[in-house]
Amino acid sequence: MTQSTQDPEQDKSREPDKPSATRLATTVAVANQKGGVAKTTSVASLGAAFAELGKRVLLVDLDAQACLTFSLGVDPETVEVSINEVLVGRGVLARDAIVKCSEGVDLIPSVIELAGAEAQLMPRPGREFVLRSVLAPLREDYDAILVDCSPSLGVLTLNALTAAQGVIIPMVCEMLSHRGVGQLLDTVTDVKSILNPSLEVFGILPTLYDGRSKHARAVLADVGQRYGLAVLSPPIPKTVRFAEAPALGRSILATSRSSKGAQAYRDVAQSLLPHF
Repeated sequence: MTQSTQDPEQDKSREPDKPSATRLATTVAVANQKGGVAKTTSVASLGAAFAELGKRVLLVDLDAQACLTFSLGVDPETVEVSINEVLVGRGVLARDAIVKCSEGVDLIPSVIELAGAEAQLMPRPGREFVLRSVLAPLREDYDAILVDCSPSLGVLTLNALTAAQGVIIPMVCEMLSHRGVGQLLDTVTDVKSILNPSLEVFGILPTLYDGRSKHARAVLADVGQRYGLAVLSPPIPKTVRFAEAPALGRSILATSRSSKGAQAYRDVAQSLLPHF
């Protein structure tokens, strides 16, 4: 994961056709233009789960509502350098915005001023590549970079999809959520065609799942076949524990370690490890 520090004599024993190389972080956009699908909860919980597995994790709050920032115990009102300044501030480094949080994760926080970033980015050449450019120097320092996208398909979400190697789509197990997933997949197809050919959908993440509901079970059974995509397992159960965690500035993995919700995110993170 880190740059080789072997001396030249040690390097002589290496095979010449297998030079050492630094493994770059896998960047994942967690996206769905529909609100209320547990995007922020999923970013915070998967980040904590990857950290538990020994991964170096950076979370990026790309939503002007700054819910991820608040959920990790950082007051957006006190943030001096945020993702907003990094994207539009001309010369502000992403490294300067990093805040170390509990549970072994780092964060690039957001502020309400990010709401004006789309208008500022619109006239810039290559505006969809700004996030990729500012995150590139950090990829040697982390194993996983998770981006919490805003509930829209605007310039910021396009930036996340262009910067990412993978996308995870949280989806509430309700039939109306299908439409939102289809629209996002159309956008992903466009991004792959024009901006980021290597982008891969890592899977749909079922959230707020109530296994007692026949409707929820039917939606879960249908979603993978409908879109021909992997459905990450297990589905994330609906529980009040998720609502309690942000008030404490921690993820559910810290506030309710043995809960079904915490264990579900651990299991999903484990299943995603081959991508990191």
